[in-house]
Amino acid sequence: MNKQEALFSYTLRLADNGLILSQRLAEWTGHGPFLEEDLALTNIALDILGQSKSLLEYAAQVEGKGRSEDDLAFLRGEREFYNTQLVEQPNGDYAKTIARQYFVDVFDFHFYTALANSKDETLAGIAAKSIKEITYHVRHSGSWMLRFGGGTEESKQRLQDAVNDLWRYTGEQFEMNEVDALLIKEGIAVDMTAVKAAWDKQVINILNEAGITTPLVAVMQTGSRQGKHTEHLGYILAEMQYLPRVIPGAKW
Repeated sequence: MNKQEALFSYTLRLADNGLILSQRLAEWTGHGPFLEEDLALTNIALDILGQSKSLLEYAAQVEGKGRSEDDLAFLRGEREFYNTQLVEQPNGDYAKTIARQYFVDVFDFHFYTALANSKDETLAGIAAKSIKEITYHVRHSGSWMLRFGGGTEESKQRLQDAVNDLWRYTGEQFEMNEVDALLIKEGIAVDMTAVKAAWDKQVINILNEAGITTPLVAVMQTGSRQGKHTEHLGYILAEMQYLPRVIPGAKW
């Protein structure tokens, strides 16, 4: 694997996380618990989709094979996606959506803060631009974590159930492979060791504040770096990619 191939893989991985998560969040549009929250979550989905679009554009440029960002989004199969399994998990109830979002938001905050120092100017620029949006995302999902934890017995139990269900998918965010190793040497990629330490501290602190027990999971789910996913991704792609595949080259 050369530097160009590694950079393409790395950028695509980041783009896929945002693309799939924004698709999940968009499923709440028109179904939020109240109007302001419906709008807030829709705007967060759009923020994340915008980040993904910038990354997909750069990935297509780095690959240099004539594919566009739309080709990468809509014309790849399930095993060609490299998003974490966490972001493809179903929305469930609102507590589960918020727990998933908080886990991702905290990761994104520390990851993109570090990526803003990358020697790759495009990745650094995308990261720097994203930080302002991500800062709001963390504040939003964090406030809901505390709201659920400090609410009724039912809201607290729903949050605990969500955390218990999703925790086994969180470790995959910090995995590194040969792509990371090559790009870290070049000063491009982020060493996940420091990101994980910061994530652990912030997430466990808010769980404690919300009165939620941190799950004990012996084995974390893995496989997305090799294009392996849960059964949920295929259903997302079937809906998201339907029109471009049925009507190739369709334009609004």
